[in-house]
Parts: sequence; C-alpha cells; structure tokens
Amino acid sequence: MERKLLSPEQIQSSIKEIPQWTLSGLKLNRKFKFKNFIEAFSFMTQVALICESYCHHPEWSNNYSVVEINLTTHDLGGISNLDFNLAKKINDI
Repeated sequence: MERKLLSPEQIQSSIKEIPQWTLSGLKLNRKFKFKNFIEAFSFMTQVALICESYCHHPEWSNNYSVVEINLTTHDLGGISNLDFNLAKKINDI
C-alpha cells in the first residue's frame, strides 16, 4: 500500500471513521482497558501481527491492563492513510 501524508482537513474528516481514536498532535491515539495483564498482552500480540503485515509499527505502552497506542508515519512526518487503515484493523480486534 502506498503511504500518503494526509492534510489536516483529510485527518479531521477521516477521524470519524475510527471510533474512540483521538488526535494528539501529529498522532492518532487510543487507550484500551482490559480486565487484566493477560488480556492486554493478548491484544498486543494480535496488534503486533497486524502491524508486521503492514510493515508499520505503533508507538505503544502497556501498564498492567491498559494499552495506549499512538499511530503516526515518522518517515512522512505526520499522519498517513496507513495510520487510519491500521487504526481500523485494531478496532476490529
């Protein structure tokens, strides 16, 4: 998939397509809350496999039952179509 940097207008109109994600600077952000660490880690494993298939990797953290994900396309210097596609796939989990 060809990566294309999105304009601020494109980002604002596209963010409606990814429920619970917010815009934080030049990143898409979402926090996920699970019952425990095992559920959080299982989720991260599923996300990791999707990210690897896209060859696009998130900035993320895990604190016990909370996983926070930030998506941006570093080499383009902002949010790209790939970030939105990845956010949709993550939401599908």
